[in-house]
Parts: sequence; structure tokens; C-alpha cells
Amino acid sequence: MKHLRLSQLAIFIAAIGCATVPELTGVAGNTAFAQETMRAEVGKIVQQAGDLYKAKKFRDALAKLQETDRVGNKTVNETFTIERMRLSVASAAGDNDAVIRSGEIIVAANKLPSKDQLQLILVLANSYFKANNYAKAAKMYERYFSEGGTDSSARQYMIQAKSLGGDSAGALKETKAEIQAAEKAGRIPSQSTLETYAYAVQKSGDKAAYLATLEKLVMYYGKKEYWVNLLNSVERKPDFSSRLTMDLYRLKLAVGQLTKTSDFMEMAQIAIQDGNSAEALKIIDQGYKAGILGTGPEAARHGRLKDLANKRLAESKAARAALEADALKNNDGMALANLGFAYATGGEYDKGISLMEQGVKKDNLKHPDDANLHLGIAYLMAGKKAAGLKTLKSVQGKEGTADLARFWTIYANQAK
Repeated sequence: MKHLRLSQLAIFIAAIGCATVPELTGVAGNTAFAQETMRAEVGKIVQQAGDLYKAKKFRDALAKLQETDRVGNKTVNETFTIERMRLSVASAAGDNDAVIRSGEIIVAANKLPSKDQLQLILVLANSYFKANNYAKAAKMYERYFSEGGTDSSARQYMIQAKSLGGDSAGALKETKAEIQAAEKAGRIPSQSTLETYAYAVQKSGDKAAYLATLEKLVMYYGKKEYWVNLLNSVERKPDFSSRLTMDLYRLKLAVGQLTKTSDFMEMAQIAIQDGNSAEALKIIDQGYKAGILGTGPEAARHGRLKDLANKRLAESKAARAALEADALKNNDGMALANLGFAYATGGEYDKGISLMEQGVKKDNLKHPDDANLHLGIAYLMAGKKAAGLKTLKSVQGKEGTADLARFWTIYANQAK
């Protein structure tokens, strides 16, 4: 998060009239004190400071205003007028300490119209933040919101002020509330808010909250590094089943996360072992096309793996009729579901989906969530997004199937 520049304060200051030179007989722009007068000795200094301000001699104008500090028994009106001018000049001069000094006095006086008072509270909070006085900044941001402030960007600074000021629990609470409020209102939480929360809960050791926040980052912003962190994190979950390693690989490949030769080799080998030789060939061909396979000292090994995949594919084609007959006879629908998925991952979507649907309908599955996960993926591969999303939504399971189903849903909604 970037620090606010003092020049940004001038927009507000000009809006409430602080950039104007007060008349010697009254307070310009402030009706609460319009009936009061300013003594000549004070007014003369203020007028001279105003002339220097007009000439853009901001440091000289500040120095001139310091002369008023030596004038005794100033009225409330005189003090208020001086500080309003000092705030404007200090902002133009880039003097944050002077902005804070004047801001504190004006806010404490509580003589501005409520809207301007609220904005000045925000100016003061931002100035404390710039001065690294995070405790005071956090309190002033809290006051801003408690009195009706609605600037959502200020909440980001409040959260950061709490965090940098050592109030980690407060920062975490505010961040969570900000995310929930945004989602409840139908808004996408800001990227910085989600990143802040992800970092905080990861640091606190709340792995579930960290994973959930990573999922939101992926869903709302879809950056590659978010996908990397999300999929690596779900793989490290204690209850993630090694049975789903290939399914995780499929998603990694889909989102462009597979970049290592070893990953392509392992994925292809698992596909061959699972009886999905056509899929293995597609994986190998993609590795060759990307220049990840077929080069280097192990190029010959890559070639042998491709030859093996071709051989197993030929064998499966020869035994296709018998495999289908056995699967249809089997009381466990997993045989049909697995065979159908082998066809679908090899590109024969209609035939594969038909077999998978028959397998799921048998309602006698060893791993029903696996079968529905694969059926949802097959629908997506075939371009049947609506059917795919509907099927993926039905996937439950605590071993990783539900996680993968949600991630495939996110991917499908992001895919162009």
C-alpha cells in the first residue's frame, strides 16, 4: 500500500476554504465566527502570510505564521483562522508535522460543518500514517468511520495502521469484516485486502482461513502465482488423498502450472498406469511442443515413454470391446466411470461421457465423488460447461474431491 502524499490533502483543504486568505475583519468561509473581528496586529501577519502563499513561497508563509505564536491572548476566532491558513500552507509546503499540528487544533475546536469536520479527521489520520504514528492513525481512522465516514480506501489504511502499530488482532478483525462487507454488498474485495488477510492468517497458523482466502484471490483475480499457492497448499493438506494426485496434475496442466520435465514425465506415467494411454500421449505431445520434453540428456527416455504410451494405447484399442462388456456387467459403476473417463481424456468425449453417465447411474460406486468429479471435468473438456458446473457442484468429500471440484469450477468460469 502506497503512502499518501501531502499534496493530496490540498484537494480537501481548498474545498473547505482554507486556501483563501481570510479578511482582516472576519473569517472567510466560516459563518460560525463571521460576527467576530480580528485584531490588526494578528490580521497584518495573516495578510502577509497570505501574500507569500499566493506567491507560492510556502516556507516563507509558514515562517510568517509562526510570528502569530508570539502574540498573546489570541481569541478563539484568531486561533481558528490562523490554523486554517497554516494547514493550507503546510500542505503546499509538504510539512506533515505542521499539518498534524493545525489539524489537531481545528478538529478539537469542532467548529467546521460536520461534513468538513469528518474530512479533516481523515486528513489528520492520513497525516499520522505518513508520520509513522500508527497508533494515532488507527484511532483517528476509527473515529472517521464511527462518525459516518464511508471512504473505503481509508479502511485499507486503518487496517495497515493497526498491523504496523502492533495491533495484529485488530487488523485481522477489520480485514475480515471488510471482506465480508464487500461480498455481502455484491462487491469484489480489493486485492490488497485479500492479500493482507492471507498473509495474516498464514502467519497466525490458520491454514483453513489461508486456503479459503487463496481461493478467493484465485476466483476474483486469477493470477498465476495465486493458482500456484492454492494448488500447492491443497496438496499439503493432511487429508488430501494421493488417489487424487493425477486429478491435481490435470488442473495444474490446465492453468499452466506444469513447467518441469519431471512433472510431465510423472503425469504421463500415472496416466499410463491408470489405463489412460490416450491422455498420456496428449500430455507427452504437449511437453514436446513446449520444449520441455525431447531435449537434454534424458531426451531418449522421453522418447521411450512416448513409445510405451503408443503401445499401451494400441493394446487398449484391441481390447476395447471386451473392456466395455466387462464394465457393463460389473455391479460397481466405477469400472464404467473409469473407462468412460479414459475415452474422454483421450478426446472421445461423447462416447466417454455416455459410459460415465451409465456408471454414475448404477449408484454402486466405491468412490462416487471421484466419479462425479471426473464426469464434471469430462463435460468441461467437451465444451458442455453448464452440465460440467452442475455436476461439479454436487461433488463432496473431505479427501480433496470437493476442493478440486471448486477449483475446476473457478477455472471453467475464468477460461475464455
